[in-house]
Parts: sequence; C-alpha cells; structure tokens
Amino acid sequence: MDQLIDSFPQQIKDALEISRTLEFTPGKEEIHEVVIAGMGGSGIGGDFVQQIVSDECLVPVYVIKGYDLPAFADKNTLLIVSSYSGKTEESVAVLQKALAAFCQIVCLSSGGKVKEEAEKNKLPMVDIPAGYTSPRACLGYSIVLQLAVLQQFGFIKTGMLDGFMVASDLIKFEKDEIKNKALNIAEKLVGKLVVIYSTGLFEPNAVRLRQQLNENAKMLCWHHTFPEMNHNELVGWADKSPLAVIFLRNKDDYRKNAKRMDITKEIIQDKTNTLIELYSKGQSRIEKMVYLIHICDWISYYVATLKKVDPIEIRVIDYLKSSLEKDNIV
Repeated sequence: MDQLIDSFPQQIKDALEISRTLEFTPGKEEIHEVVIAGMGGSGIGGDFVQQIVSDECLVPVYVIKGYDLPAFADKNTLLIVSSYSGKTEESVAVLQKALAAFCQIVCLSSGGKVKEEAEKNKLPMVDIPAGYTSPRACLGYSIVLQLAVLQQFGFIKTGMLDGFMVASDLIKFEKDEIKNKALNIAEKLVGKLVVIYSTGLFEPNAVRLRQQLNENAKMLCWHHTFPEMNHNELVGWADKSPLAVIFLRNKDDYRKNAKRMDITKEIIQDKTNTLIELYSKGQSRIEKMVYLIHICDWISYYVATLKKVDPIEIRVIDYLKSSLEKDNIV
C-alpha cells in the first residue's frame, strides 16, 4: 500500500496522458444531466468530480452509489460508469438499466463485465491500467479520466485538467513533509474514534479519509460538514469523549465557514484531548484537494502500520461479496 500511495503523483500524470488519447464523439441528443455511477474507491472519484466542476458545468452532475438508476435518466442523460474491476455488481446493474433507458453511456474500467457490456453495445470505453491490487488506490485515474470524459462532451474547459499536472508536482515536491506530517497525525489517532470535519465543498476529502481509515486502518470513524453540523451535531458535543477530531481546512475557506470552524473548535476543544487542524497546500481547488487526498492516504497507512494491521487486506468485504454470489439474489 505504501508503494501504491507513493505512486499517486505519477498516476495522475499517467491519467493525463490517457486523457489525451480519448477521441469518442458525443451522441446527437442534447445532454440535460450527467450521472456518475460507482462504488467505494471508484465511486469517490465521482464525488470529487462533482465538486470540481460545480462552478463550471452548466448541467447538473449527480453521483449514485447503488443499484438504481434515477427515474429521470433517458436519452438526454450522460451516464459515466466507473468501476476499476468492472465487476462491481451495483455499477453493472446501473449500466444495464441505462442501456434499457437509452442513456448516452461512457464506461471507465480495467476489464470485467463493464468492459464486456461496453464492447457488446459499442459504448465509448476508457481503459484504466489493470493490475492494481486495491481499486481504492486508483483514485488518480478515476478523477482525471471522469473529468476527461466531461471535457470530451464540452462541459469543462481543457485548462481544468492542466491543474492536475501542477497538483502532481506539488505533492511530489512536498513528499517528505507530507509523510512526516502524516505520521505525526497518525500517532495521535491510534486507539481513538475519529471524527472528520470539512466544509461542504471539501466533503469528498472528508469521505476519502473516512473510507481510507475504514479499509486501510480497519477502524470506524465518521464525518460531517460545515455549516450543516452547526445546526445539529454541535449539540451532541455535550460530554467529554475519547474522540480524535480532524478539521480539514483551507486558508481561503469561505469566511463564514472559517469563522464557524474557529468557534466550533473553541466549543469542543475541552471535550476531547485530540483536536487536529490539517490545512491544505496549493493555489487552486484541484491542488488543495489533491494535497489533502495524498496526506490523508498516508495518514491512513501509518495508522495501519502503528496498529500492525495489513492495509491491503479486506477479507470481510470479500466474504460479503462471495455470500451474495452464493445466494444468487437478483
């Protein structure tokens, strides 16, 4: 896992190279909305894409994580199916329903049923390099290539992808500092239940850290966002608790949210003995998101090593999948 995390900057650059080879042509029907379907490590890429394009894409972008295709989906819907293995049953189910609804479909995968359906139905296919043992470690491919699809359809400008090259160079340059800071934070999280807070704009980063702590470090945690948590969860901080709190912050957060974070920190700091503020680095939203992805991935890895657990192993998920296949539930 450490090698996979370490390769993240190069993965971004490889994804940018693949994006330059895409040549599929949009269909004749006008697109009214974009739907991104994916689960887990593949699905989180859609969350990032949704936020990254929120200031530019003129059609709504929805991310679905499950078996169901929204009722509005039709010939005017662009469906991006993202499944690294190509075997994710929820994503395959959505793909099959989208075919029946005559959606415009683009598939991102390294193989499996998704690629089979794409070839069978002559759908545009973006091949992700195969061989990765952990699909969650392929996030660079997922984000960049989903954005490349939107670029092909004219929903974002070409220059947006250039920001990932800058982001890749940033985290490569900051490598030693990122790893040292991640280890320092990880040491404070062992044996704690972790609570992650961010602004709504950076919620994908909070979700990513939660998922990585779940899978890599085998620990439970939760997340919430500002300003919403100030309308409910804040009241829950009534008693002192053995929790570790991480604020994911940016120096240019919307000033009202920044103030809310400051006040919230004052309110809860005597309720926990572990409160961490993790600030991003970079100039653009993309750089900040990529920086936080990378340092949080390292945090999850170091927590795993400190707990002496294997960050690759996900036997309980494998058991669940095999049990579902055995029962043959439709």
